[in-house]
Amino acid sequence: QVQFVESGGGLVQPGGSLRLSCAASGSIFRFYAMGWYRQAPGKQRELVASISSTSTNYADSVKGRFTISRDNAKNTVYLQMNSLKPEDTAVYYCNPFPPTRDYWGQGTQVTVSS
Repeated sequence: QVQFVESGGGLVQPGGSLRLSCAASGSIFRFYAMGWYRQAPGKQRELVASISSTSTNYADSVKGRFTISRDNAKNTVYLQMNSLKPEDTAVYYCNPFPPTRDYWGQGTQVTVSS
């Protein structure tokens, strides 16, 4: 079974940037679409962005600031996050889209604070 390991999180000031990576232990080619999700304290997990072979989609709150990409050869999905805001603070996860319970990993913490 494929496992996903997220990395690249950290503490960043408002307006800063981070690039998250999601490395899969097996091929992600078979997943038609992949997604990045986040969960802030006290809130439900939400979809941030998704990518298929033909399109990308973003939550309204991150449009124009975040960019999702995938490298099937490297079995990796990326999330470039620019112009970060305190409200972007959350644990970020990757998972196929739509998400599958078995594929949730540990996530990577992103904290946006001055």
